[in-house]
Amino acid sequence: MNRQITQVREAYAKLGALESTVHSDDGMVGVTVGARGQVRSIELNPRVYRRLSPAELADAIMEQISRATGAVSEQSRQLMEPLMPEGLPYEEVFGENATLDAFLPPPVEPE
Repeated sequence: MNRQITQVREAYAKLGALESTVHSDDGMVGVTVGARGQVRSIELNPRVYRRLSPAELADAIMEQISRATGAVSEQSRQLMEPLMPEGLPYEEVFGENATLDAFLPPPVEPE
C-alpha cells in the first residue's frame, strides 16, 4: 500500500510540472502550454507579421495551442493510466466526457 501511495504522490508531482512546447511547421509560431492547459508562452517570429494576416495568425496560434494541449493531455494519460484501478478506464475519469459516474456504484433498481 505504501508503494502505491508513493507512486500516486510522485505522479501528481510530475503532473504539475508537465508542459509541452510546439512550433508551427514554418517556425513562425511557437506555444508552450502547462499541465492544466494554461498558455505559458507564445513565441512569434518577427517575420510572421509580413507572412500572415491577423486572422491567419490567430488561427496559427490557436492551432499550436490545440497541439500543445493535446500533447500535455497525452503525457498526463501516460503518467496516470498505470495508476488507475483495474476496470476503471482512464477516459472515464480524466477524459473529455468524464463524469462522477466512474466513481459511483451502479444504480440500484427497486424491486
